[in-house]
Amino acid sequence: MTAPARARTGDLTLYAAGSVGMGLWVTVPGLLLLYFLTQTLGVPAFLAGATLLLPKLVDIVVHPLLGSRSDRQARRTGHRRGMLRWGLLLAVAWTAMFSVPGGLTGTSAALWVGGCYIAGNLLFACFQVPYLTTPSDLRIGYHERTRVFLFRMVFLTLGLLAAGVSAPSLVASGERGAYARMALLLAGGLVLSGLLAVRGVRRLTDHCGFKPPGERAHSVREDVRAAWRDRDFRALLLSYLFTGTTTHLFLAALPFYTQYVLRDRSLTAVLMGAFLVPATVVGPLWLRVSRRTGKQRGLLIAQGMFLAGSLALLPGRALGTAATLGVVVVMGAAFAGLQLFAFSMLPDVVAAAEARGAADAGAYTGVWTATEATGTAVGPYVYAAVLAAAGFVSTTEGTTVAQTDPALRALLWGFTALPAVLMGIALFFQRRYGLDRAAGRISAPSRTPASTTGLPSPDGHRPLSP
Repeated sequence: MTAPARARTGDLTLYAAGSVGMGLWVTVPGLLLLYFLTQTLGVPAFLAGATLLLPKLVDIVVHPLLGSRSDRQARRTGHRRGMLRWGLLLAVAWTAMFSVPGGLTGTSAALWVGGCYIAGNLLFACFQVPYLTTPSDLRIGYHERTRVFLFRMVFLTLGLLAAGVSAPSLVASGERGAYARMALLLAGGLVLSGLLAVRGVRRLTDHCGFKPPGERAHSVREDVRAAWRDRDFRALLLSYLFTGTTTHLFLAALPFYTQYVLRDRSLTAVLMGAFLVPATVVGPLWLRVSRRTGKQRGLLIAQGMFLAGSLALLPGRALGTAATLGVVVVMGAAFAGLQLFAFSMLPDVVAAAEARGAADAGAYTGVWTATEATGTAVGPYVYAAVLAAAGFVSTTEGTTVAQTDPALRALLWGFTALPAVLMGIALFFQRRYGLDRAAGRISAPSRTPASTTGLPSPDGHRPLSP
């Protein structure tokens, strides 16, 4: 049997460059939209949270549809790049979302932002679904999938870092015009990274081979049902839902935490740097953890680190700036593991499912990205709901309002204790994942073919390769 291919570094670099634009789209709305709506556009906190949540509810329906459509396209053409190219238009919706006309405030501003957010999410989904399906399409092995996602994670984190540090600095004045200029400046990065990704996907599939979906097409409903019936996929999916909710709550709450708890809004960019810089350098360490103990245990460790870090921030300003930075650095290192392991386990589950004839890669990825989109919305929405319940008062640009003690307590507890609870739920679901355990990957790498034990390998059809 032909040995699994190894992706070339240059091809991986081009492919992973697409994650820079993904990082921009994921980070900036998650970090700034809730603050932009409540502190510049005068949108009440509850309505602002709904503005971020409702577009993502559309994604829950759209992503599985696009996943099945991507599979049909791959059967017909032998690749998924047609849908991928539609994502290049994302920069238009991105710029419009932050360029709110001057006469719009409150509800009308929320409608403008929400409409642009829906359009942007649809275009982003056209890019995201086929892009994230690529590692499942390649004829590569268990550890090579982790290597592919390591490259992706590094570039994703670079995008997160560029956005997380530059965007808050560019909008420090809080004026509408500053948000519009920020969006226009960063739009070029979206387009360039998308073009590089399209080229990288082509070169990866040409070199490593392309595994087309099965000949029999499934309906979207059948695809979703098959994915949900997969116990390991379901455990991974639910765990990632709560993980994504936690991390995006962290992003949305950070500007409020720095302004109202630490009383220094300039620390937003500093803490984002402390969070994301470690994530760009610890990837190789997490890869070594994966090779030594398996991806499952590595993900559980990363989740535990993030949970502990959230609780460590409970003292708020009394913790001190240096200690706060140290805690956030640890949480950033954990964030790298959360991304690397969860995404590299997805193609393992897909490979096992395809070997059983259960479903196709695009279908699984569509359900996965719908869940990811849900987490990105639910996190900010939950935090906004906590603020609204505590009586937080929204403002427009150039005005300030003294917040009540209950609102300030909600700001702190919503940023610390609540993420710890959510990550604890993610840990609960992740412990139910059994694919690594079934293949003998929990304790140490094994060179014993899975077929000799009667257990499925992560590749579904061949022994594990070191």
